[in-house]
Amino acid sequence: MKQVESERRQHCKEKRVTQKGTALIVGVGASRGLGAAAARRFAREGLHVVIAGRTAEKVEKVAAEIRTAGGSAQAVTGNGASESDAAHFVATAEEHGPLELVLHNAGSNRRDAFLDLDAGDFEALWREHCLGGFLTGRESARCMVPRGRGTILFTGATGSLRGRALFAAFAAAKAGMRATAQSMARELGPKGIHVAHVIIDGGIEGDRLLAAFPERQEERGPDGLLSIEAIADAYWQVHMQQRSAWTHEMDLRPWSETF
Repeated sequence: MKQVESERRQHCKEKRVTQKGTALIVGVGASRGLGAAAARRFAREGLHVVIAGRTAEKVEKVAAEIRTAGGSAQAVTGNGASESDAAHFVATAEEHGPLELVLHNAGSNRRDAFLDLDAGDFEALWREHCLGGFLTGRESARCMVPRGRGTILFTGATGSLRGRALFAAFAAAKAGMRATAQSMARELGPKGIHVAHVIIDGGIEGDRLLAAFPERQEERGPDGLLSIEAIADAYWQVHMQQRSAWTHEMDLRPWSETF
């Protein structure tokens, strides 16, 4: 804990930089995924992006692609549900300039009959989504609040609002993260920090879904899945909002999705 606190104090300071600032994306996997799309979008706006994920090969590939395209990016590996790793992600971003934009996009899903759901598996999802979101948000806010500006975004899901059969662990984790984001927004908004929760209500057109269900794109038809680039655009639009009309929560879904 002392090491984490020392690292936080060292890096959560204003710096004289020529860049626009930095963005941190926690939860980046495949290049054809939402986290990577958000990183590319933020980099195109001139931000230095720090890409955090568990798999070094994947995050390094995304960072290299951004640099090849003319952007500024750095990859870090770790577990967003670890307090020390979350602090390290933020500290790394602060090394390159003031942290302006953060996206927590980490977490997996699972399908279990309720009577067979293991307590360890239930807790694991809570740690990925709810605890990880809290740690990312807290560490980021500790740097942003003294400056009086910054945006913290959370990727939500349909499960943030209601629990489906066979998805109790996912729904509990996502609903907890949503409630955490609500509390953050109420406390940090008056301090200049824009906190927003984005509900993704539908299938995402990325490697995670299409690798598991390759037939899904044809089944849904044109624009029947959420474009990762379109979601990334929405994230940027939220970040750019003027503070007299901030969004706290928005939901995104394909035009053909039932809700």
